[in-house]
Amino acid sequence: MLSEAKHLGLPRVFERLFRAMNCGMGAWVVAPDAQAAEDRLAAVEAFIHATEAALSRFRPDSELSRLNAQAGQPVQVSPLLAELLALALASARQTGGLYDPTMLAALEAAGYDRSFEQLGPVAAERPLTVPTYSWRDVQFDAAIRQVTLPVGVRLDLGGIVKGWAADSAAAMLGEVGGCLVDVGGDLMARGQPVEYPAWPVGVADPRQPDQDLALLMLKDRGVATSGTDYRRWQQGDTVRHHIIDPRTRHPAETDLLSVTIVAPTATQADLHAKVALMLGSVEGRRYLERLPAVEGLLIGEDGSQWQTPGFDQYVYK
Repeated sequence: MLSEAKHLGLPRVFERLFRAMNCGMGAWVVAPDAQAAEDRLAAVEAFIHATEAALSRFRPDSELSRLNAQAGQPVQVSPLLAELLALALASARQTGGLYDPTMLAALEAAGYDRSFEQLGPVAAERPLTVPTYSWRDVQFDAAIRQVTLPVGVRLDLGGIVKGWAADSAAAMLGEVGGCLVDVGGDLMARGQPVEYPAWPVGVADPRQPDQDLALLMLKDRGVATSGTDYRRWQQGDTVRHHIIDPRTRHPAETDLLSVTIVAPTATQADLHAKVALMLGSVEGRRYLERLPAVEGLLIGEDGSQWQTPGFDQYVYK
């Protein structure tokens, strides 16, 4: 995971720290007017909480949960859910289904059937009775915001919502000044802080989380880390994690412990980090090297490190 960005202590840099989506959140903005900065930071926090309330799979009253409960029926959804669903389906198409928002049943079968802080070190063993549908079977009419899920299929948008929220919040703050938004480890940087050429963000060592592998300097870039090191649990005799491979509908078998991606947006960084992690060290690097303006740092289970040719441009030296 990315280490939390630190407050710079510089004049005219305002910050707001809070919790949402079971994660620490942070927002920093450079502004000449304190009140304008505080008002916009408060609006960002409210936006994050509203996004969680609408899209959390752990809240039975969320709009996403209500949609999942109406599988088999056409449902008109809000502009927020329609935007995220369109993004999810486009991401699935872009990755050839390596990202698939219909993997909720597989995730629950692997034991991740409640909020992570309630899961505990051992999850109950459950039979893997997972529908064989995929993202291609979701019927979505964007013009009228109407969705029909196949019976038995439920959506999980957790794979993209944090990156999207970081991008959206940074757009809100960017109207005030240069900013950095951290949504549970998915970050978006716009502009730069006072007297610095870019925003500093540490990449934590997944094997020693209190230490950083590198310090990145980011300007108008998003960054995200996906890993099997944090959200993992024991299910019977097997160690599970939350990255589901749609090809097998099981937690991905990979030789990578974590992948950190720098991309034009946090949404892209989040998506490509998950796909590269799933593909492993060899195919993951090939996948990343085919993507324009996307760079990555890959950490193997044995501590080995690989990076794409352009990743070094973001590393502070």
